[in-house]
Amino acid sequence: MRAYRDQYASLFNEGKDVIVIGVSNDSVDELGSWLKDEDFPFLFASDADNDGATYTAFGGGLRDNNMVDSRAVIVVGPDGRIAETIEAFNQNDPMAYEGLAEVVDRLAPDPDGS
Repeated sequence: MRAYRDQYASLFNEGKDVIVIGVSNDSVDELGSWLKDEDFPFLFASDADNDGATYTAFGGGLRDNNMVDSRAVIVVGPDGRIAETIEAFNQNDPMAYEGLAEVVDRLAPDPDGS
């Protein structure tokens, strides 16, 4: 997720009314500490105490053990609707960010065309 943070302005047109929510099984305290330390420009949601209820409310599917896939990502469009659910976002794979950028660009294209 650090790569997403570091490339946020250039690859994602500052998000332009698109909300990105990372969902994981990490606790609220773990996520809060990580967010504070890393200064991410997007949201995180914990499903540690909810048996997957948070993630499934966003339309995600759970694994057989009722856990969220590692670093699932929900993308909410400018209209407030869930536009994309990425069930297994590999934060170490540059292609994952390209795919996320395509979703953001589709939802809120850069008006300058750059």
